[in-house]
Amino acid sequence: MTYVAGGAGAGAAAAAAAIAQAIKASGAIVKVERNEMTKILNRQNSPLVVTAQKGLFTKKNQYLTSYKGLFFYCESEDRLQTPSGTEFVASKKIWIP
Repeated sequence: MTYVAGGAGAGAAAAAAAIAQAIKASGAIVKVERNEMTKILNRQNSPLVVTAQKGLFTKKNQYLTSYKGLFFYCESEDRLQTPSGTEFVASKKIWIP
């Protein structure tokens, strides 16, 4: 019996390879609770935070920042309290692989 590669199997393999490549390119992404994100932001002099909103009925704010070579990600229904001097970049979407 001969099997031909293709169809859904090849598509799934390509998708898995794309996700693996995205993870390699972005490095480690650490999901934290909002209080931990606040602590991380308070450790920096002028943190840079990428923000976005997701959700159809219940909006959630998304936050992404880097600190000491790692990326930290947080979701919250309430706005995050950030230190003065925080720089924001508004994004349409934050996609975490």
